[in-house]
Amino acid sequence: MTQRLKSLLNSAQELRPLLTKAQALTALHSHLISVAPPNLVQSAQVLSLQLGTLSIAVANATIAAKLRQCAPELVVKLQNKGCEVSGIRVKVQVSFDRSQPKPAPRKLSKTAQNALNGLSLGMANSPLKTALERMARNKG
Repeated sequence: MTQRLKSLLNSAQELRPLLTKAQALTALHSHLISVAPPNLVQSAQVLSLQLGTLSIAVANATIAAKLRQCAPELVVKLQNKGCEVSGIRVKVQVSFDRSQPKPAPRKLSKTAQNALNGLSLGMANSPLKTALERMARNKG
């Protein structure tokens, strides 16, 4: 949370509980990241803690099922870290997906670059020729 937002929430009496709750959820999320398998929590988000039940949103049903399987173990680990958690509830929120990996830029091999150059040399000036030349120059 940025300092400006913190100071704004802290300055207004009626907004302080919101800041406290946000900080508590952020701390819980950090604890969850430290105790759960990284491949499961990379797309998880702590939603709330109500009456000891920690609600977590995940991106898909597969991750949700795996988290539900290890929930009892995670509860014990979170309790050992001082969190007042007695259970974990996992929700699937398909629109929520933090784990979208950025696609790696594609690289052309030297052979492909030479083939594109050779193809463009035999063509008359056109947008296609320009595109082929640009693709051949792009090394990734």
